[in-house]
Amino acid sequence: MQNSQYSRAEKLKKNTEISLLFEKGKWRTSGNLRIIILKDKSTLPVESGRFGVSVSKRYFKRAVHRNRIKRLLRESYRLNKDLFKQAFGEKTMAMLFWVSPELPSKFHEVEAQFIKLCEAQKK
Repeated sequence: MQNSQYSRAEKLKKNTEISLLFEKGKWRTSGNLRIIILKDKSTLPVESGRFGVSVSKRYFKRAVHRNRIKRLLRESYRLNKDLFKQAFGEKTMAMLFWVSPELPSKFHEVEAQFIKLCEAQKK
């Protein structure tokens, strides 16, 4: 059985880790989703897998809408964690962004884009 939790240990929160991710990470885009990834290397060791989500205040002024999209992004990661780890690796720091001013109509729309992003990385 898969571990379908998004535990506190997995959350990307430290400013030092986030700034390192933005300095050294690689960007990927699929539809309305954008991800920045930093994989474990000998020069830049990543202790454990970390994942975070973000939605820009520029696109969504209301916190209610930003929080809704963040919940959808976290849920799509939680349900497809195995696919994410196959595509990007176990020890990977990543942050997922929603880069469209349009509010997603359904969860399945966000999940399909997340799966597409992971499958594109596998190839």
